[in-house]
Amino acid sequence: MANTDSFIDEVSEEVRRDRLYGLMRRWGWIPVLLVLAIVGGAAYLEWKSAQDRAQAEAFGDALLQALDAEDTQARIAALEAVETPSAEASIILALLTAGEAANGEDRVDAAARLRAAADAPGVARRYVDLALLKAEMLDPAPEAEARIVLEALAAPGAPYSALAEEQLALMEVRAGDLDAALDRLRAIERSAAATAGLQQRAAQLIVALESGAVLEDAPVEPAEEEASPAEDAPAEEAAPVEADAEGDADTEAAEGGDVDAGAEAEQEPAEGAVEEE
Repeated sequence: MANTDSFIDEVSEEVRRDRLYGLMRRWGWIPVLLVLAIVGGAAYLEWKSAQDRAQAEAFGDALLQALDAEDTQARIAALEAVETPSAEASIILALLTAGEAANGEDRVDAAARLRAAADAPGVARRYVDLALLKAEMLDPAPEAEARIVLEALAAPGAPYSALAEEQLALMEVRAGDLDAALDRLRAIERSAAATAGLQQRAAQLIVALESGAVLEDAPVEPAEEEASPAEDAPAEEAAPVEADAEGDADTEAAEGGDVDAGAEAEQEPAEGAVEEE
């Protein structure tokens, strides 16, 4: 009996071994393929990451070199010659170029560049909203169109909703609807999305409007008027306040972890923007 059992066990072991070898010959290529796929995928991801890093570094170096030019027109020309590796890089370049154009007193061209950049496909919403908001600050569209754009930018959850709400409040002031303007300004004061500087500006405007003050543009010297004919367009009230709002837009974009091209430090709250009647 012992010899018979031993023989049966040996035969059973051989049968199991043959089955195992058969399975390995039939399906053994699958684990090998999985290992090769994992190793190949990891190598490709590492290569792609290195390529993206190299492109980003080259783009940044090109921007710095372009911004080192001596005059505004040379900087604009150098920025326009920079190649962009992605849609987000394109709108960052557009923001920088528009900033240079605005510094050169060509606010209409700067706003046109920003609107064109916002229409490009594949751009993240935070960049689109920033471009449209700055375009409305530099060269506002007709009132009906501007209101539609700003209402969309001021929607709850939008990245620059508080700044867009401030522009809507200024629009209400220009239209003579002080009650609506005060409601929007009080909402900014209570908004968790508003920065401290924006809330302070809103409080100043509330005090000024409730006291019966009128908002006027800062006076322009005759020499400046001759040097900047583009500024002969109809004056917009509270220009210093809007300039502060541009600084806030750049500050919020930087705090969100984004590369905000052409960002400037938030300016001091507007002084002298109000005069008692």
